[in-house]
Amino acid sequence: MTLCGFAVNGRLMNSVEAFETRLAQRALVVEQELDRLLDAKIQPGEIARPAKLLSAMRHGVLNGGKRLRPFLLLESASLFGANEQAALRVGAALECVHCYSLIHDDLPAMDNDDLRRGQPTVHKAFDEATAILAGDSLLTFAFDIIADEETSLPAERRAALVLSLARAAGAGGMAGGQALDLEAARNPPDEAGIIRLQAMKTGALIRFACEAGAIVSGASAADRERLSEFGSAIGLAFQLADDLLDVTSDPATLGKATGKDAAAGKATLVAMHGPEWARAQLSGLVSQARELLQPYGPAAATLVSAASFVATRQR
Repeated sequence: MTLCGFAVNGRLMNSVEAFETRLAQRALVVEQELDRLLDAKIQPGEIARPAKLLSAMRHGVLNGGKRLRPFLLLESASLFGANEQAALRVGAALECVHCYSLIHDDLPAMDNDDLRRGQPTVHKAFDEATAILAGDSLLTFAFDIIADEETSLPAERRAALVLSLARAAGAGGMAGGQALDLEAARNPPDEAGIIRLQAMKTGALIRFACEAGAIVSGASAADRERLSEFGSAIGLAFQLADDLLDVTSDPATLGKATGKDAAAGKATLVAMHGPEWARAQLSGLVSQARELLQPYGPAAATLVSAASFVATRQR
């Protein structure tokens, strides 16, 4: 990432620091919105919000994290001058889907993890049944948030967002990718199979995050496609970096167990080609992402920095 100076609170910051500051600021805003949405207030059509279930949902969502997916959505929406509050609500909905997937992925029947972001996973803090229901509730709540008229967008945009998120999260996207990942433990896929699996399990929601910014703002079909391609590139980079960290990092730094892929005999591109190959591929994906955003000029600088961050992150 090219370093250049930015003045923040009277101090000169390089571009890496400035990006991480913006990421943290966005994460705080998203966290506050999620905290507001996940309260005990009963909405029209609801009967009750059971306290234990709501606590489990909040445990699975309000536990820190970079909030990268809503960040990408907010920055993509900002690129086209979208309604910021509407984009924030859609970003919160996306984070609910992401956190539901983490809760379910951590279950003993899936990845069987005890830690998430340095804290006990939901099934450890509560129990397995409650974790399943918390995930179910977060998934459905995401569509509630988008469809609600409080998300002040034209009805056709809300419908487009619901459809796009459903396809990114469902059998042809994230959930299907998890199914392929479970099958891969028994029948290791070839390179093409790994790429397809990762594009579904991890990449689909990241692609949606970038494309959704264009949908929220009512941007052109061409802009929507370009942002979708950008999301696909950094989605692959995110998973490749994740697999690299599983090999090179430690649990204290990463906030979760490491070395699990190798222990489970799971096929990854890093296991297939090695860390140096992976780093070279990450560099190429960042270049591809940068080229896709060239038509937007300096306005896309934060998204360009996001691509570099995804590829070089340490946790």
